[in-house]
Amino acid sequence: LGGACRVLAGMPAPLGATALAGGVNFAVYSGGATAAALCLFTPEDLKADRVTEEVSLDPLMNRTGNVWHVFIEGELHDMLYGYRFDGTFAPHCGHYLDISNVVVDPYAKAVISRGEYGVPARGNNCWPQMAGMIPLPYSTFDWEGDLPLRYPQKDLVIYEMHLRGFTKHDSSNVEHPGTFIGAVSKLDYLKELGVNCIELMPCHEFNELEYSTSSSKMNFWGYSTINFFSPMTRYTSGGIKNCGRDAINEFKTFVREAHKRGIEVILDVVFNHTAEGNENGPILSFRGVDNTTYYMLAPKGEFYNYSGCGNTFNCNHPVVRQFIVDCLRYWVMEMHVDGFRFDLASIMTRGSSLWDPVNVYGAPIEGDMITTGTPLVTPPLIDMISNDPILGGVKLIAEAWDAGGLYQVGQFPHWNVWSEWNGKYRDIVRQFIKGTDGFAGGFAECLCGSPHLYQAGGRKPWHSINFVCAHDGFTLGDLVTYNNKYNLPNGENNRDGENHNLSWNCGEEGEFARLSVKRLRKRQMRNFFVCLMVSQGVPMFYMGDEYGHTKGGNNNTYCHDSYVNYFRWDKKEQYSDLQRFCCLMTKFRKECEGLGLEDFPTAERLQWHGHQPGKPDWSENSRFVAFSMKDERQGEIYVAFNTSHLPAVVELPERAGRRWEPVVDTGKPAPYDFLTDDLPDRALTIHQFSHFLNSNLYPMLSYSSVILVLRPDV
Repeated sequence: LGGACRVLAGMPAPLGATALAGGVNFAVYSGGATAAALCLFTPEDLKADRVTEEVSLDPLMNRTGNVWHVFIEGELHDMLYGYRFDGTFAPHCGHYLDISNVVVDPYAKAVISRGEYGVPARGNNCWPQMAGMIPLPYSTFDWEGDLPLRYPQKDLVIYEMHLRGFTKHDSSNVEHPGTFIGAVSKLDYLKELGVNCIELMPCHEFNELEYSTSSSKMNFWGYSTINFFSPMTRYTSGGIKNCGRDAINEFKTFVREAHKRGIEVILDVVFNHTAEGNENGPILSFRGVDNTTYYMLAPKGEFYNYSGCGNTFNCNHPVVRQFIVDCLRYWVMEMHVDGFRFDLASIMTRGSSLWDPVNVYGAPIEGDMITTGTPLVTPPLIDMISNDPILGGVKLIAEAWDAGGLYQVGQFPHWNVWSEWNGKYRDIVRQFIKGTDGFAGGFAECLCGSPHLYQAGGRKPWHSINFVCAHDGFTLGDLVTYNNKYNLPNGENNRDGENHNLSWNCGEEGEFARLSVKRLRKRQMRNFFVCLMVSQGVPMFYMGDEYGHTKGGNNNTYCHDSYVNYFRWDKKEQYSDLQRFCCLMTKFRKECEGLGLEDFPTAERLQWHGHQPGKPDWSENSRFVAFSMKDERQGEIYVAFNTSHLPAVVELPERAGRRWEPVVDTGKPAPYDFLTDDLPDRALTIHQFSHFLNSNLYPMLSYSSVILVLRPDV
């Protein structure tokens, strides 16, 4: 290290690289290593795959328990680091300790490798050597007084967004397309849309070129994490400049600017597996540090694959669960994020490798038959997260299923703080809206916040994240355009992706269809959006669904860095009528106190109706559901869904001295689908229906929905 630096023993905590007065402390857990070395790089040497300096660690002086540590006294500001570990290399026993590999610290706060998205390193190398950033003893970022927004969850409207896809298309006209700073310039659009929470698809460091050795596919979605503390450097305009510190600051800028506009930021986190894959995958970090700790292994070293991606993170191991909590705390305290959506969260409830109840609970459990991967009633990791003092008040959303067949929607261990992506809501709503028999009662449950799933366990409507479409599956536009998936471009002979999409093409397959079919599709998209916005619980919709984005019927676009996955700002203008409708519906939801209740609605304020008031039809072949809801701000609202192929004239509830006034009717063309106060011929439009309204009736087209508001009869 030359005369400027001295090597001292260091401290075993905290883990990671920590800048202190006079130098940097390095600490890393590795239970099986017999020897370790700290490797330091200059950025130039890293590009050349050359270690600048190597510091061997003394097992007596630089090891405490299973933590290796060292303090480097002196100036390391423009250096990067990694580790070598020696020990047993025996994959058949689950050990991958190899002194020839320089691996990334799991606690590194930025990972440096390639700087430009989609461009391999020299020699066409898609997996060049990676190294971690060495932090500075001071912060270079001005938060400008940023504080958490802490919205009650019942008030959220969530927008699932792919960071790169949001501004990468040329029509975005931003200076730095596909980056955090590019997205900042479009945040005002989201505010106008009525969104107050962004759920970012994975933004941790991943390798978009991980498939490139065998195909031209890209890992676009990013569900293949390399490091859970590091923001994706190639999602930033600065890339790997300034040893990754510019990337961290750009992420912080995005969060700060979102908060200024009243928008919370939730991260989609993938603690179920990593980019290292199965035994044929690369040794990047966790595998080369301590494979038996970080992954769920069978006795002969095979990787359990509950994730469907080659390996399974060993979430309930004591070391791993502490790692995950440390990581979540970092993103809350240092990066100011407001919450997390946990991908395949059911894996986080499974028993770890070498599960030992004596170690976990302090005593054997009577009749204990827990083996690796068994679902646990009280998973230690979920317990830790739920009761962590720093994570209190942070939004916690579980995708309550995994690829191993565990499905926990309505039953995820929750401690009254976890909410869930409500996959049952999606499936029931899709079937009722397209006119499938047998779902009227289930649809009504969905409108109430799914009490059949959440009420008995003590949870509330806002523990249900309601969605019809998400990144995975058909877009809203494709849901009403295709009966079948068209995934051939993914290179898997159309075998990938969900086969049971519960979609309906409205009479003709594909985008090119008769005018009458296209009109019906427009109605259906609006019907789905009305349903989302009038349901109790938290509505979430996917980027681009507000203008009817199409992926050409591809329901698994994980591998396409192209217009298929890019938000089309030009199409948003072209289909501005749907976007206007969505804006007005989110605004209407916020104006109604009764559409975001703290608790499940009761008969005191909610009444169900059929074609006649107070006479709902819950029969097997019912395709009509209506309700009226007392509302402190609007007085009362009436909402009806007619999913029959036949039109209907509905009788409205009698309200003495007041009359019903139409606001939303998806059966009408824009702009009459939503009657705003400033619509030039609004009065005339309502007058045209006066003969119905004066008789307390309202006509509904087939496959349409309506909202009426009670007004004084003057």
